[in-house]
Formats: sequence, structure tokens, C-alpha cells
Amino acid sequence: MRHRKGFNHLGRTSSHRKAMLANMASSLILHKRIKTTTAKAKALRMYVEPLITKSKDDSTHSRRVVFSYLQDKNAVSELFREVSPKIAERPGGYTRILKIGNRLGDNAEMCLIELVDYNENMLEAKAAKPKSTRRRRGGKKKADGQPASAADVKDEVTEDATQEMPKEEKVSATPKEEIKEEVKEAVPEETPEVKKKAEADSEKPVAEAKEEKKEEKSEEKKEEKKEE
Repeated sequence: MRHRKGFNHLGRTSSHRKAMLANMASSLILHKRIKTTTAKAKALRMYVEPLITKSKDDSTHSRRVVFSYLQDKNAVSELFREVSPKIAERPGGYTRILKIGNRLGDNAEMCLIELVDYNENMLEAKAAKPKSTRRRRGGKKKADGQPASAADVKDEVTEDATQEMPKEEKVSATPKEEIKEEVKEAVPEETPEVKKKAEADSEKPVAEAKEEKKEEKSEEKKEEKKEE
């Protein structure tokens, strides 16, 4: 019966289970990858990852705490000297489980559990993978298969527009010029007599204004004499 079971006991007693997990954790640290059942791998991941986090603080106390779990000096030395510097920047998730099918004898589900930072093939594939960018569907592409930039598309649009526009036909005379010619024909040329009359009419208001100023000055002088 389950009875508030919080983790997989793996069908073993407490002492047997702890010894088995300590042995598997030491093998994982030394060899970086081991083959086991999926149930044991999930239990091992819960057991070994807190120890790897503890190894980030390389102190005597941390080494003693890790040794109390692993009971293997070589595994503790490997963990603090080799593994710890490599996983220093990783905030967790130090292991990976890769399922490889079922075992022939009892049909148990098998897997590989490994340290993430030691799988060189996956790290190279991740580094070589280009960044994916979102682009509009049906965008024009260059000859080498790369998507065209916004400047290239703009140049193509302007070229198409210039090709489609019809050439302007030359017009003999604009409408404004035609109107000016018609006005000249309608208005007769000014004779010398007409010009003299126009000048005399323009001089009349000027003479009248001068006379008014003279009258105003004479009146002002008269008023000043009276006051004296």
C-alpha cells in the first residue's frame, strides 16, 4: 500500500537504497555517464544534484558533507576539482536522462543518465544552431537563399514603379501661356494721349494732399500767434 509514499523506495530497504544511490552517484561523477533503469535514474537525479550544488562552495565543510553521502574520496575529489568549475555558471539541471528502450529479460525501461556539461556532441550542435528570426510569409529572397533586407525590397519597389510610369508627352504651350496671349489680344495698346491722362489723374491726389498740409500749417501758426 502507498501510505503517504513521497518517493520511489525501489523495492529496497533504507540502508540498501542509500548504499546503492551512493555507489551510482560516485560512478556518475567519475564516468560522467551510466546506464541504468529509468526509475533508478530518476531517484539518482534527486540524490546527486543537491551534492553537485554543494560542490560550488569548495570548503572543508562542504567536502565533509558530500563525503558523508558518497563515502568515496576519489569521487569527492573529482567532483570538487573537475566537475564543480565546469557547472559553476549553471543554476541547476546538471543531469540529463536519455531513454534507450526496454531491457530484454524483464522488459524494464532503460536509459542513460549523464552530466549535461560533458556531452560534447550536444553542446557543439547547440552552439552551431543559428538563431531563428520571425519573418513575414512570402518575403522575397536573394539568390543565395537568404531573405532580402528592407533596403533591397524598397529598391525593387521603386524600380518597378519607375518602369510602370508612362513617359510624359511634350506640350507645345501650357494653359497659362495660352491665357496670357488671349489677354494681350483682348486689351488694346495704350496711345500716348491715354498715358498722359493716366499720369495727370495720378498726380491730382498728390497735389491735393500737399495743399491740405499747407493749410494745416498755416492754421497752426495762427493759433500760436493768438496764444502769444
